[in-house]
Amino acid sequence: MSVRKLNPVTPGQRHKIIGVFDTITSATPEKSLVGGGFNKSGGRNNYGKMTMRYLGGGHKRRYRVIDFRRTKDGIPAVVKSIEYDPNRSARIALLYYVDGEKTYILAPNGLQVGQKLLSGADAAPEVGNALPMEKIPLGTIVHNIELRPGQGAALVRSAGTFAQITSREDKYVIVKLPSGEIRKILGTCKATIGSVGNSDHSLERSGKAGRSRWLGRRPRVRGVAMNPVDHPMGGGEGRASGGHPRSRKGLLAKGKKTRAPKKLSSKYIVERRKK
Repeated sequence: MSVRKLNPVTPGQRHKIIGVFDTITSATPEKSLVGGGFNKSGGRNNYGKMTMRYLGGGHKRRYRVIDFRRTKDGIPAVVKSIEYDPNRSARIALLYYVDGEKTYILAPNGLQVGQKLLSGADAAPEVGNALPMEKIPLGTIVHNIELRPGQGAALVRSAGTFAQITSREDKYVIVKLPSGEIRKILGTCKATIGSVGNSDHSLERSGKAGRSRWLGRRPRVRGVAMNPVDHPMGGGEGRASGGHPRSRKGLLAKGKKTRAPKKLSSKYIVERRKK
């Protein structure tokens, strides 16, 4: 995977850096695994009133149903194709199981078409296989981590991300997450071996404002550019800095901890993430 920088023949291409699609082997998605198009609201509620700002427009998308649970234990599957998914930063892989079922999974780094994958406690700790974390060797790089057994992967799903299993403690596994947080997770929760593919996604640059509009993002107004009635950081003579950064509702930003102090899951956090 790599990125491509274009010649600056137009202003929109001067700073544009986009990913290449050399790993993608199929342009059309599997019809049986494609859901309906998104019903875009443009940030409006059922009365037509805008309740979320800066949403609207964007290219039409169809949802690809991703298997985040990997419940077909002991049934081998073959990677049929690597495909683009407009709904996420990672690439997706189409699996054909020997019993005839087809599913999509997130494509990890190094996954090849024709490769055989397996899930379950008896699977080998190889790239693309999904195992309970109590069965994965210490030091292994993983992604697609469950927080509750059978719930489906909730952590480490973005392009290029990975976590590392550092140690075990009773029925828990200690995992270092991409944010730097070290956390206890039940050993019966599943994770997939390897890091998420498309790791150069973080190097991409849109080059122009129009590409944000294609993604459904409208222009965002800075708080310091508003009037005092609209934002705590608004108003002032000239180009005032706006004081301490805070949200429109007055909540402090940029450093203030907003996590609930008595949150139940805090007991599973061994070490908080680095700032």
